[in-house]
Amino acid sequence: MPDPAVLHQLREQLRAMETGGFRRRPALPFGVEALDSRLASGGLRLDALHEVAAIGTDMADDCAATLFLAGIAARAWGPVLWVVRRRDLFAPGLSQVGLSHKRLIYAEAGDDAELLAIMEEGLRHRGLGAVIGEARRADMTATRRLQLAAEGGRTIALLMRRPAREGSDPLAAPSAAVTRWRVASAPSTPLPVEGVGRPRWRLELVRQKGGEGFVMEVEASDETGRCALPAPMADRKAVAGGSASRRAA
Repeated sequence: MPDPAVLHQLREQLRAMETGGFRRRPALPFGVEALDSRLASGGLRLDALHEVAAIGTDMADDCAATLFLAGIAARAWGPVLWVVRRRDLFAPGLSQVGLSHKRLIYAEAGDDAELLAIMEEGLRHRGLGAVIGEARRADMTATRRLQLAAEGGRTIALLMRRPAREGSDPLAAPSAAVTRWRVASAPSTPLPVEGVGRPRWRLELVRQKGGEGFVMEVEASDETGRCALPAPMADRKAVAGGSASRRAA
């Protein structure tokens, strides 16, 4: 009877040969236990479509949603395709959340249909770490096509939904996305000494496949693309007090 340990080792070697030594993670974690533990996959599924919308029409909320997407893409592997309808992305801002311009490939679409087609093509290419698009209209058929294009690969699909008209809810229409998020800019708590705190976001998971929705406040992504839970004020004061003592010494 074959030795189970030998069979296991053989299977591992075959998997490595098939993937060139790369083992695909099923999901991309945020690195925040309180957040990842509430996601059905322990993070964002890599072979799936995820939708994000700003909670309001305020510029701060729009920027928060954009940087939330950029932070996710920053933690994915390889090049990132970002399909836009307008040239308003600010590369230095994206780099502050870990998404270097050296990894970015920009594509400009004339309308939403063209944008979704480019996204689908990018997902089927299998050589990209993330594909991002920004659309006003994407029906169930379009989102299902994106989901099917992503399945079986390791390219995460991220779609930013913008209001189709003034006052409309971008996430009101049905979608095949595995997760759907609303993001808003939240007031940051200033540090006692420096006077400026790390920006905060209010994340609302409206829907997720295989799990429940929730609302959570986090500190915005840092230069590695990782967000964090807000530190208690007591901890901030302790850090600030230590800094002041060192300066006094």
